[in-house]
Amino acid sequence: MQLEKVYEPGRFEPRWAQWWVESGLYRASYQPGKPVFSLVIPPPNVTGSLHMGHMLEHTEIDVTVRWRRMRGDCVLWLPGTDHAGIATQMVVARQLAEQGINFRDLGREKFEERVWQWKAESGGTIKKQMVQLGASCDWSRERFTLDPACPVPCARPSSASTKRV
Repeated sequence: MQLEKVYEPGRFEPRWAQWWVESGLYRASYQPGKPVFSLVIPPPNVTGSLHMGHMLEHTEIDVTVRWRRMRGDCVLWLPGTDHAGIATQMVVARQLAEQGINFRDLGREKFEERVWQWKAESGGTIKKQMVQLGASCDWSRERFTLDPACPVPCARPSSASTKRV
């Protein structure tokens, strides 16, 4: 068998990265009696793509969660993205301005639709980058800070949270 002189990761890695996600290889499941380790990804903003700082951080986290799995722990690395409200508004408003549209003229509902469209495009880029990196997240639990499944913070503290103990 002849080995290639140069390794071409693009020929192999995308297929393996997709297989890891589809097979649920890193899906977390609780097993009584086993130590539990969980980590919520410090979510990158949905406003663009990952930069070297994200990649360094994700690599360090990935090494940690893989080490915990090798120790036999039940591990959850929860992936997600942050809505980055002001930054996202600026990006979408700029895109609209390039089309000759003032975002204020759209009204709140139409503008929100455009933000969700942007999130679908940009958030997909971030996930694709993380999958290509081989991040061993539980992708079945991926979250976005504005998902209905995410808890909504209280507008004011409840009486239970302000009681002295």
